[in-house]
Amino acid sequence: MAENCDHNCESCGVDCAQRTAPESLLEPVNELSRVGKVIAVVSGKGGVGKSMVTSLLAVCAAKSGRKVGVLDADITGPSIPRAFGVHGRPYGTDKGMPALESRDGIKVMSINLLLDNETDPVVWRGPIIASAVKQFWTDVIWGDLDYLFVDMPPGTGDVPLTVFQSLPVNGVVVVTTPQDLVGMIVEKAVNMAGMMHVPVLGLVENMAWYECPCCGQKLNIFGESHVEEQGMRLGVGNTVSLPLDPTVAAACDSGKVEDVDVSRLWEFAQNI
Repeated sequence: MAENCDHNCESCGVDCAQRTAPESLLEPVNELSRVGKVIAVVSGKGGVGKSMVTSLLAVCAAKSGRKVGVLDADITGPSIPRAFGVHGRPYGTDKGMPALESRDGIKVMSINLLLDNETDPVVWRGPIIASAVKQFWTDVIWGDLDYLFVDMPPGTGDVPLTVFQSLPVNGVVVVTTPQDLVGMIVEKAVNMAGMMHVPVLGLVENMAWYECPCCGQKLNIFGESHVEEQGMRLGVGNTVSLPLDPTVAAACDSGKVEDVDVSRLWEFAQNI
């Protein structure tokens, strides 16, 4: 061992016998689970339809014959169970807590399934929220999944950091809208993924236009679409634009997201 060693291997350039690799923070998945790919769906800010996009991507994967689960990591704003029409309280065993299933077999776990009332607020500090997300990975019985989609909270705080460090995330999908302000904030989410060495698999521009039901004219309510230009600037080739569609919102509100036509997302979803 070198003289005057401070035991900080990251800053040391000496080839030392005591050198150790950085300790992995990855948590083991529940022993009764086998998860193929973990895809995190992120956004720089709230209100862009991230949970809706997460749900639709899960539906795409399920319709293509994959076994799919959705982990609702948006602890203080959970909406995944409502979109899939999943209700009831999971039961616990000595092996863990089985995820609940939607009508078409998509497995779901969310803090809302563990509350006495769905409208009860979750008033927890960051470390407790982060711990709950880790338990959804380590303690929930997901079974055999090809894809686990993680609906992340907006921003780049405790929970996204916990997910990137604790779960074996294979890639992220970033959700945005046409507004310039949102586009700027999206770069923060992309940059965080880069810092965590997680590839960005695609960019979804939500609410890109609204089609008038009377004349069929496309109205750019939130501004002109820039998703392709933004994708090129960020080095993301897999992009797609989705309209502001009241029928999709109504399906999510009524727990029937699995009935939504996902053809606009189909090609995009096959490339993640």
